[in-house]
Amino acid sequence: MASSKASSLDEDKNPEVGIKPTDEDPDAEFGGHEARRKLERRLLRKLDLRMSILVVIYILNYVDRNNAGAARMRGFERDLHLQGTEFATLLSILYVGYILMQIPSNMLLNYIGKPSLYLPACMMVWGTISILTGITNNFVGALLTRFFLGFVEAAFFLGALFLLSKWYKRSELGTRTAVLYCGNIISNAFGALIASGILNGMDGKLGRAAWRWLFYIEGAMTIFVAICAMFILPDFPATTSWLSDDERRLAKRRMAEDAGVGDEGETEAGGPVAGLWMAVTDWKVWWMAVAMTSQVVALSFNAYFPTLSATMGFNPTVTLLLCAPPFVFTAIMAFIVSRHSDKTGERFYHIAGPTLGGIVGFIIAICTMNTAARYVSLFLMANSYSGFVVLYTWVSNSFPRPPSKRAVAVALVNALSQTGNVAGSYVWPSAWGPTYRNSYAICIATAGCSIAMCYIFRLHLAQLNRQLEEEEREKGIPEKGFRYLL
Repeated sequence: MASSKASSLDEDKNPEVGIKPTDEDPDAEFGGHEARRKLERRLLRKLDLRMSILVVIYILNYVDRNNAGAARMRGFERDLHLQGTEFATLLSILYVGYILMQIPSNMLLNYIGKPSLYLPACMMVWGTISILTGITNNFVGALLTRFFLGFVEAAFFLGALFLLSKWYKRSELGTRTAVLYCGNIISNAFGALIASGILNGMDGKLGRAAWRWLFYIEGAMTIFVAICAMFILPDFPATTSWLSDDERRLAKRRMAEDAGVGDEGETEAGGPVAGLWMAVTDWKVWWMAVAMTSQVVALSFNAYFPTLSATMGFNPTVTLLLCAPPFVFTAIMAFIVSRHSDKTGERFYHIAGPTLGGIVGFIIAICTMNTAARYVSLFLMANSYSGFVVLYTWVSNSFPRPPSKRAVAVALVNALSQTGNVAGSYVWPSAWGPTYRNSYAICIATAGCSIAMCYIFRLHLAQLNRQLEEEEREKGIPEKGFRYLL
């Protein structure tokens, strides 16, 4: 799977993605080393500017997914006549569709090579489905819209991660993934603020309940941004039309140098079926899927955050407003932690640290009902997302090639981990409130399990790195080649 730079593709067969075009100066085709650096900076600025719309899309992705939690506080359950665990079922059914579609969607995206069309098209569909949720009148109608919402939303996050992995090197990917995932985190902060404004200002307008307007307005916002995204998002290096010839060659070369082989050539050689087979037969994929599933269960408080905030005893408006600061803090910390992880080339401890902080938050919430202490615990819980962002990056780093395998591996790990959201929807029954001690205990156990599995994974990757080093020594290769990040 891994190899040194010496195992790059033969330049005669694939000159575009070869690592060393000339023996004298590997950067000669770009005008020398300094000219290449300037070209690379210009390429990254151009990419970062266009990729930034992914953050906006992810905010809307999670707002459309989690607005049921805010709607619950303004008559959603009453108007739909929900009983027992039916609300939890509405939350969990979304992830059934989400799980089913993730792997086929990423395989299709890799095959089509046009994320600028594919992702916005999916976005328009889920925005429409979100609007339809606002016209439902019973449990069955809401169940259907939630299922299909998850089915279509599945295309975005894994597609965005795969798109980033086609443009950015491993040393750059953590920060970009953190910025992307900040869209998720920010959605929890500003989604609550937007919901508060809509729920307070639109109640009874045109004879419709406030929670229905929440779905109408947020779904319409999604469709508008999707139309804009079609003209902004890049495709893959080989299929993006707005790159110059030099920028396109450099984009391919960067990925070749980073993994020791060119992405485009291996995509053609492997194909989606070969990539699927390589991914499902790699035990590391399944191991990380279980580790992430445990982490997702530990993060299940996310969908119930307004409910947990309400245990502090404030009115619904203040409760929603109090949801914002913990996630604003988390967004800042996620960026700092991921950037430091990229600079140091270390992953495990950047995952374990915030997760342990979340465990401390769970313990505080178990031990006291004091308002200040419980609010501090919400900050610590939310900040565990900082480690989860690095975990996503680690998965992408650990399956570098071929891209057909990487597309499936990343999708498979994330798809299986979403079963944690299905289970997590039932971790917070009202009967366990307002203390939710049993719920917090489950989160402590699953977070601890995730840390332990990640540590074992780190030990295995360290062993693989030692094997690579030994192979290079035996072959007399002076340059240090590919290494897994630990």
